[in-house]
Amino acid sequence: MAMAGEAMIAYRSLIRATRKSFAGDKVMLKESAKEIRKRFEESRHVTSPTEIQRLLDEAREASHFISTMIVQAKLNERGGYEVKPTQEHAGATLDIPSEEILRKSARGGKD
Repeated sequence: MAMAGEAMIAYRSLIRATRKSFAGDKVMLKESAKEIRKRFEESRHVTSPTEIQRLLDEAREASHFISTMIVQAKLNERGGYEVKPTQEHAGATLDIPSEEILRKSARGGKD
């Protein structure tokens, strides 16, 4: 039962990380929650303690990555995008997405 509790903690941690990193971006919030749920459901019937531990470690690593390596770009009044990293992102290398990806996200994923 302890592993089930750890899985719930990992799941909630991932959801919190995406809510923080993707705040205001309905498309990313919806899609990330869907992907997290899918991955946990796929692993629901894993019984090997070693495999469960590997999956929990992977979930913790993903939560940390989302929290520290993802910075949301926001459209400014000049029509450009601004990135405002926080202290959590200190020392991280930023990969800036293309203008096309940013525009699609700003339109709510609609082409």
